[in-house]
Amino acid sequence: MPTHRDEPVLDMAVPVFNEEKDLEPNVRRLHAHLRDTFPYPYRITIADNASTDRTPLIAARLASDLAEVTSLRLPEKGRGRALRAAWSSSRAPVLAYLDVDLSTGLTALLPLVAPLISGHSDLAIGTRLASGARVVRGPKREIISRCYNTLLRCTLAVGFSDAQCGFKALRREAAERLLPLVRDGEWFFDTELLVLAERAGLRIHEVPVDWVDDPDSSVDILATALADLRGIVRMRRTLATAGRRPGTAV
Repeated sequence: MPTHRDEPVLDMAVPVFNEEKDLEPNVRRLHAHLRDTFPYPYRITIADNASTDRTPLIAARLASDLAEVTSLRLPEKGRGRALRAAWSSSRAPVLAYLDVDLSTGLTALLPLVAPLISGHSDLAIGTRLASGARVVRGPKREIISRCYNTLLRCTLAVGFSDAQCGFKALRREAAERLLPLVRDGEWFFDTELLVLAERAGLRIHEVPVDWVDDPDSSVDILATALADLRGIVRMRRTLATAGRRPGTAV
């Protein structure tokens, strides 16, 4: 049985921007959960994208206090950029991320990554829109989420159910194949990654999750929705152009 001093099997990225309130208690909670329940070596990578509050100091302290925690500081804002940097610099066979607010129940973590460790799947996503998921959130966010995923099915013919849940994992081989193709560096990063994976024929595993909305979330819903719509239009054009080129594949 491997020990936690071995090279990590799982590298869990936690992208953060100005999260001085939630960062320490939630990373310590995540660390305790992995320490007590995860049967493989792991690492937690705090990926700070241009925070202007005390987040970088807290991240550095956590990395000093906890052997399995490391911190990464980016000069430019963007969750997608943070994930790209964290995943690109890791040699762990399984790469994952979750939102720092821990809205997703941590009991879903092992079911998320187990099919990737075994090699059964290439990517895994948490879903709030499948049977078995238990979700607590306001009607506004519920409607926006369902409309967005319906729009994806209608415009890009996707088969996965929930593009936006901040709880995903992929094998390193899949990351090395997909990351050079993903253009977005912000919130559409997840969707673009999944669309490209599906078009490439990679196997996507879905895990219904327990999810509780964070009422203090700083995400600008309108700005994010508009950016997502621009991303969908761009991907439709890109995929249509690729489809017209003989022999072109993702």
